[in-house]
Parts: sequence; structure tokens; C-alpha cells
Amino acid sequence: PQHPPPQPLPKSETTMSANRWDPKAKKPPKGFNYLVPVLSALENELRDKVRESNAGKRNTESMWPVHQINWQRSRYVYDMYYTHGKITKKVYDYCIKNKLVDAALIAKWKKPGYERLCSTYVINPNNYKFGTTSICRVPLKDRSPEAKTAQDPTTGCMGCSSGVGQHRNIFGNKYGQNLAAVQVAREKRMEEMEQKRLRDEEANSTAAAASAAAGGGDSETDDDSDDDDYGPTPAAWASEGGKLEAESERLAEGAEGGDDTDDYEQPAKKLKSSS
Repeated sequence: PQHPPPQPLPKSETTMSANRWDPKAKKPPKGFNYLVPVLSALENELRDKVRESNAGKRNTESMWPVHQINWQRSRYVYDMYYTHGKITKKVYDYCIKNKLVDAALIAKWKKPGYERLCSTYVINPNNYKFGTTSICRVPLKDRSPEAKTAQDPTTGCMGCSSGVGQHRNIFGNKYGQNLAAVQVAREKRMEEMEQKRLRDEEANSTAAAASAAAGGGDSETDDDSDDDDYGPTPAAWASEGGKLEAESERLAEGAEGGDDTDDYEQPAKKLKSSS
């Protein structure tokens, strides 16, 4: 007897897109979209670095961006949940379950002395001679003068030990930035600027009403200023360096100490006095 042709298997309702951080790919929990811009930018950055030519680099140095972007991506999600509380437990567990972050590295960050660990590779004695760990695990105060600027040959880390007097940016480049702190500082600043704008509008309206009531004529305000420039987005920080690195550091410090040191100036609203 002739058998019927095999029926095609039903297509899965959830398909993986080219970018695994696409919120439409696996129906992530509510709130995951908050992380998508930065995670997508880091994924694109990693893809570009992998395709980049290794001419003029040491064999191990070509792998530095892989370790460093993995650290920055994991640190971003970790800080958003544990430090700033910007994402829910469901979003955090979703990132862990789908391997969007390095779960083994995050587990080490929860232990005393490993809060700034750059990679689990550097603490594995099997990876180094004499059964030791990497030079980046040695505090700066315990290093010899010629080893103060030494970097781990595999990750490029300058020092990830805990304690005071250590490098704030463990890689010394844009991949060592704390993107979560920068993003939270930027959001706080945008909120403060919006509140100031509303207060200015209310004050101008009150002044105009008072002038009209006094019969002094119409009061006009010049409110044709350009839109406020809030600076680069976190996704831009994740994919660009140079001046954006310095700007992100100033924003983070401004959020902690309230000292705005960047070159941004709020567009002033001009009140035309009636003659």
C-alpha cells in the first residue's frame, strides 16, 4: 500500500531572531525591554570585534574584547537588579536562564573578595603556572613597582581585587564602564530637568496672569527654544568610546555627589518685560 507523504512539523510559535535580545524572540517577561537597547548594542559590538582584523595584536590580546564585553554585559544586568532595583526577579532569571549573562561570574560576585572579578578564568589555578592565579587578582599595594601596570594576558584586566586603592575601571577602556550607574544617573537627571521645566512654565504663567490682571498689557514669553539635549543614550555608551567614556564617568559622579561637571547647559527661558 502507498503511504501518505509525511506531514511537515508544526512551526514553533516562538522563533529566535538574528539578535537574541530581540524582545519578540522568546516572549520575555514584562520589563525586559528596559534592558534591550544596551544589551543589543553590546551584542553588536561583540560581533564587530570578532570580525575585526587581528593584525598587529598578540594572540591572547585578540580575545580581550570577548572577556571584557562579557563582563560588562553581566555587570549591567547584575547591577540593574541587585544595586538599583530597576528590573524584576523574573527579568533577571530570564537573563540567567537564556544565558544572556555569565551566571558563573555573577555567582562569584556575591562572595566576599570577588565583587569585581573580571572573569572566572583568572582564578582557575590550572590556567597559570605554579598553580597560582592571575596578576590582576593581586592588590596594587602588594605589587612591585614594575607590576603596577601589569595586565592579565587573557582578559586584559589591570586589577579586579577588592578593597580601596584599586582601579575604578578594571579594563581602562569603555568596556570597564558601569553602564547601569550611568543609565540611572542619566534618568535621574532627565527627571530633574523635566521638573525644572514644569516649574519654570508655572512661574511664567503666574507672572503673565499677574501682569494681565494689573492692566500692564500682555506678557509674552519666548518658548521657541530647541528640544533639550539629554546627551547620548546608554546604547551609544556601550558601542562608542573616547569622549563618551569621559562623559559617562562625569554623569555617574554627578549622580553620586550632585556635582554636574559636564558642558551641558539648560536652555534658559527668556521673559520679555512689558513696557
